[in-house]
Amino acid sequence: MKKDNQSSVSEFLLLGLPMWTEKQGIYYTLFLAMYLTTVLGNLLIMLLVRLDSRLHTPMYFFLSHLAFTDISFSSVTAPKMLMNMQTQSQSISYAGCISQLYFFLFWGDLDSFLLTSMAYDRYVAICHPLHYTTIMSQNLCFLLVIVSWLLSCASALLHTLLLTHLSFRGDNALPHFFCDLSALLKLSSSDTTVNELVIFTVGVVVITLPLICILVSYGHIGATILKVPLTKGICKALSTCGSHLSVVSLYYGAIIGLYFFPSSDNSNDKDVIVAVLYTLVTPMLNPFIYSLRNRDMKGALGHLLNKGLFSPCPRW
Repeated sequence: MKKDNQSSVSEFLLLGLPMWTEKQGIYYTLFLAMYLTTVLGNLLIMLLVRLDSRLHTPMYFFLSHLAFTDISFSSVTAPKMLMNMQTQSQSISYAGCISQLYFFLFWGDLDSFLLTSMAYDRYVAICHPLHYTTIMSQNLCFLLVIVSWLLSCASALLHTLLLTHLSFRGDNALPHFFCDLSALLKLSSSDTTVNELVIFTVGVVVITLPLICILVSYGHIGATILKVPLTKGICKALSTCGSHLSVVSLYYGAIIGLYFFPSSDNSNDKDVIVAVLYTLVTPMLNPFIYSLRNRDMKGALGHLLNKGLFSPCPRW
């Protein structure tokens, strides 16, 4: 990529979080703990799904992919932010900024598609329980994941390629802790009309349509529950619905608050704070939500702990 023809900026300055300098050590410790919790918690979910045969179902297949996505999503921004806080450095190269933007969009979009696939799985499990194994076949699960990856890759690549055609010839200070697309567009000295149009169009496909699909799925689930007396199978399926709805509320709630209800005052600070919510807080809470509100996950965790604690010691 030849950036010299497009931009005279060789690096950007990430101004970071709106916080007091004297409390930076406290924030560093807090965010480091949150990031490590995110990584370890989601790795635990992947391990449980892998080791416990009772979790070899479509729902937990998607959940393991979601856990991997959450780790990757947080890893795009958190390590760089923590390093900048520790070294008091604010710079990021042009190529590094573009790369960070691409992977941030990619993993964020993939999160949205995976949550939609999980909602469809719950819809089939509750509304069509007799045909569940036939509909949610292994081939369909793999297809949903592959399509999610392809759509996320295409969306992120489109935004990134359009951004590389913009010029940056003035201020290179980003009022953010990572290379956010909207913040970069505000810095550009080029016409960003096409970029903003693509953001709106692609946003409908990546955010709005998946959210509508999730709401429709749970609308059908609610209607089915009201019509049919609760059975053991439906109760078991509902145990994962509560966890999934909690994650959906956290993820889309932050996005809706950021993009649909912008504030006129201190908007930069609000954007940064909300970005912390969906890049660090939500991925960290997901393992707790699925562990504490899901009987299958608690059972698998208990089985793993009992196996580890009470397994016979090896003889030398």
